[in-house]
Amino acid sequence: ASPKESRRADKVEQFALAAAAECFEQAGRPSADPSRFGTIFATGVGGLRSTEDQIGVLLEKGERRVSPFLVPMMMPNAAGAAISMRYGLQGPNETITTACAASTHAIGYAARLIAWGMIDACVTGGSESAASPIGVAAFGNMTALSSSGHSKPFSPERDGFVLGEGAAVLMLEEWNAAVARGATIVGEVVGAASNADAHHITAPAPGGTGAIKCMQLALHDAGLATTDIRQINAHGTSTPLNDAAEAAAVTAVFGPGGVPVTSTKGVTGHALGAAGALEAAAVLLSMEHSLIPPTAGTMQLDDGFEIDLVMGAARPWTPGPTMSNSLGFGGHNGTVILAPAT
Repeated sequence: ASPKESRRADKVEQFALAAAAECFEQAGRPSADPSRFGTIFATGVGGLRSTEDQIGVLLEKGERRVSPFLVPMMMPNAAGAAISMRYGLQGPNETITTACAASTHAIGYAARLIAWGMIDACVTGGSESAASPIGVAAFGNMTALSSSGHSKPFSPERDGFVLGEGAAVLMLEEWNAAVARGATIVGEVVGAASNADAHHITAPAPGGTGAIKCMQLALHDAGLATTDIRQINAHGTSTPLNDAAEAAAVTAVFGPGGVPVTSTKGVTGHALGAAGALEAAAVLLSMEHSLIPPTAGTMQLDDGFEIDLVMGAARPWTPGPTMSNSLGFGGHNGTVILAPAT
């Protein structure tokens, strides 16, 4: 993008376009007709930085000085729209905004549109850039952020999440078409699910009841048993309530120590609506390298948690179906199951 174009795009859109460029470079371009090539993207907050900047302009200089570009910079669908326009993707172009579950929902929905025969290929994922002064202050004042500045998922020392930013973009394509064009297939979306706690705007349902059902729905969608799952990339935000509910939910579905669990948020921080996309990418990297990454920052498992948390060092594994969970403010639960290309 030119400097002028960059000035007219919020950082959340810049992240998305950079990730999309990497995605097209690695995946190549599917041969799908542009009208059957979708963009299903996600963000939790959208262009918060631009909104904050222009409110400052309004208060200091008056309404006449507010940028006419603010609306396309702040609207949550801007990132997906920009990808669609840059690559001429004329299929469904939709943005999902379900807080921290958004990009997991987007990946699941994109895969379904292909499975249903409504489109042939889709760019999906998510982007977030909400670590502006107002974003940090708001999350901090609701005591969601770590006061120590360290992410320690499932640790007895956990005290909140570290706010992260970034984007991840995945190319989804109908299997036979990908094979026919000689694409490098990294993995397959084999199942996904979405449901709601209907409990509280920020706190998860006690015992992770909504997450339990979501994981079960995803397993059913994939036609898999609990014993088929070889790794769980947990939502694992490092907040007291979320980690306790998720640990309870994983144990309820898979049994005590039933499957290796990791949280990559110890490395990335919590990128809100982009988290699920970043974690899907981490799962695919885990498959490529035959290693389950350790939960960075966590030295011991909290008392009462009965999960097999990978800590300290990466764990070698034979890649298999992997579940990635995302749990968002508003009671949104999302689960996607990825499997190695076979």
